[in-house]
Amino acid sequence: MQQKIDVRGHWEQRWHPLRQEWIVYAAHRNARPWLGLTEEHQSNTPAYDPECYLCPRNKRHNGKINPDYKDTFIFDNDHPVVGDGAPDVSISDDPLFRKRRASGIARVVCYDPRHNITLTDMSFPEATAVFLALRTQMQEFRQNPEIQFVLIFENKGEIVGTSNQHPHCQIYATNFTFKNIEQELAASEAYRHDHRGNIFQSILDFEQKDGARIIAENEHAIAFVPFFAQYAYEVWIFPKKRHATLATQSDEELAGLVAAYQQVTRRYDRLFNMPFPYVMPFYQAPVDDRNYGDYHMHLVLLPPLRQPGIKKFLAGPEIGGGNFMADTIPEEKAAELQKIILED
Repeated sequence: MQQKIDVRGHWEQRWHPLRQEWIVYAAHRNARPWLGLTEEHQSNTPAYDPECYLCPRNKRHNGKINPDYKDTFIFDNDHPVVGDGAPDVSISDDPLFRKRRASGIARVVCYDPRHNITLTDMSFPEATAVFLALRTQMQEFRQNPEIQFVLIFENKGEIVGTSNQHPHCQIYATNFTFKNIEQELAASEAYRHDHRGNIFQSILDFEQKDGARIIAENEHAIAFVPFFAQYAYEVWIFPKKRHATLATQSDEELAGLVAAYQQVTRRYDRLFNMPFPYVMPFYQAPVDDRNYGDYHMHLVLLPPLRQPGIKKFLAGPEIGGGNFMADTIPEEKAAELQKIILED
């Protein structure tokens, strides 16, 4: 007789209001036998690596020597995706086959001179200084008429394709707005029209009222596994006061954002007993001088692991079909993180 699986509360669809798509949750599938690829954590990283092109005093690929920096170090990417050096292209007027020059600014932000430390490991003042430096970058880009949008992101860990383990993030300042932000802006506008409210505030109100998925909260920021999470252990971090970008946040608000971030990522590390990998985009409004008063900037932590050593692979449904299939349920992953005890 086939065993009946109890899937109550584990097998359902939830609407993602900002992506405008259904997420399918089938949490019982997380216990299925796995014979595929597994990931192992590499440890014993030195504080200084003479082969690392991001460590102080080392030579980069283009021959430049890094300064003997003591805190945050920012430079234009030696291998930029967009940049002033992009070649000119013939602009096509064809409505289907358009193209244009890949102009913009790409930068690398080294958090710390130490090769073996993460943003999570850094002291609170050190991590806050990184966010203050990112705010300065945003204030600079807002004054550049060639820049329409700024994507700040960190790829942490080899499993997400990081080419260098030195603690850093990247900045892509572009002449176009990335698609996820365009989707959020469209969803926000539609929600305002249909419900006469702010979609981001409605999400925050729902999460605070429910409370089941909140991972960290302080006077200025809140972090939670969203009701509509795509990845296991996915966490969104919002400043409580609405800001379109980092540029307008106060020192105190940025400190609150850092505190929430470090609480979440330290829970990650303790739960998995390793520097937990993730992709972290800063979702911000464009910087093209239009009014984005409804937009509420936030950080999104997207961890690739659904179990220790087992990655969530995007396959047929996600890549082919365009809808996310989740092997876990948000409340269960939030409960795991909430149980982790952090030292003061």
